[in-house]
Amino acid sequence: MHDIHIIGGGLAGSEAAWQLAEAGFKVRLSEMRGVEGTPAHHTDSLAELVCSNSFRSDDAEKNAVGLLHAEMRALGSLILREGDAHRVPAGSALAMDRDGFSAGVTAAIENHPNIELVRERVDTLPEGPAIIATGPLTAASLAGAIQAETGQDQLAFFDAIAPIVHRESIDMDVCWFQSRWNKGDGKDYINCPMNKDEYLAFIEALNDGEKTEFKEWEKNTPYFDGCMPIEVMASRGVDTLRHGPMKPVGLDDPRTGRWPYAVVQLRQDNALGTLWNIVGFQTKLKYAEQVRIFRMIPGLQNAEFARLGGLHRNTFIRSPILLDGTLRLKSRPNVRFAGQITGCEGYVESAAIGLLAGRFAAAELAGRTLPTPPATTALGALIGHITGGGEADTYQPMNVNFGLFPPLENLPRKADRKLAMTSRAREAMAEWQAGIAPQTA
Repeated sequence: MHDIHIIGGGLAGSEAAWQLAEAGFKVRLSEMRGVEGTPAHHTDSLAELVCSNSFRSDDAEKNAVGLLHAEMRALGSLILREGDAHRVPAGSALAMDRDGFSAGVTAAIENHPNIELVRERVDTLPEGPAIIATGPLTAASLAGAIQAETGQDQLAFFDAIAPIVHRESIDMDVCWFQSRWNKGDGKDYINCPMNKDEYLAFIEALNDGEKTEFKEWEKNTPYFDGCMPIEVMASRGVDTLRHGPMKPVGLDDPRTGRWPYAVVQLRQDNALGTLWNIVGFQTKLKYAEQVRIFRMIPGLQNAEFARLGGLHRNTFIRSPILLDGTLRLKSRPNVRFAGQITGCEGYVESAAIGLLAGRFAAAELAGRTLPTPPATTALGALIGHITGGGEADTYQPMNVNFGLFPPLENLPRKADRKLAMTSRAREAMAEWQAGIAPQTA
């Protein structure tokens, strides 16, 4: 009844299913939610955005993730198509209405004639062609089957969720609209200013606030720096947050005409503009503590929260030694892995690896071989890190970044290096696309 079985309906699984279905292959897509929930998801929709609603920078000339956006669009990405369709203001970033985005992906998958969406939990590795894209919250039974097959210990880290505030509860007599350095339309963020005394009191409260207690098996699990809880950053030094998510540079308080001592920013979270998330405020504080402490922020003293922050454990495999260059499990090559379970980090990166897994599988089902994208492209650099570029013994989740790309041969001046990287990538990507035949069943 199907040519390939995909397990997991997150961003990676949905993207992989779309790529295969568009190539003419019959796909069975199994999604556990609808039968069994997870600690992080709130809906049964496919490709639910459980943390931020942003795909980060959309600048394809000077930013690695923006370049990845462009490459995925060129390859017919469903995730980027729906991200663009449900875009909300966020300066130079690609942010979206999270509910509209997930609804769009779900509708596309449900309505595709080559995809059968089945709500079920899968506990064992499939015998036929398959892609496992179960993400960082893989069910214990399937995770155990993967561990039994690979013989490798699972690696894990904590990923924290930022709170969301109702717009009408924000005091705009204290706060103001402005993007840092007035990028975008200059008014894509709400800024809450802090003076020195307010900032120091806030740091003290974060350090003293009651935190979520860890289970015994969670105590030695490392954090991924890109999702570091706000209170963990605060514990690293009194000025850490002022140089991180609370940095005031490029933001002029209209009441003083100067940069505040520190700033808390909120970014629009839905198309209506009624919900705003607190940027960089992932947390493991207990709920009552979150309400008490975050209401210390000027302008949020009466904040009403649509969602409070949370914490969940993420699981991923030691991909550099377990997977081959096309994401197949070396010990069981009928199975590919995609998304965050491979150790990539970020919505876009997960979808990108899903896109590649789908295209590699489509080529294999058609009796062809799809060459890996050049290492000088964002897609090639990312998959190269996952399938061999990362150090296996210390392998940790990684966002796409220019550090994963091969160095430039003729090193230009520093100000021109990012543009040189993206120009080289576009040329390589165009050549690669020209050299691959259409993948149809």
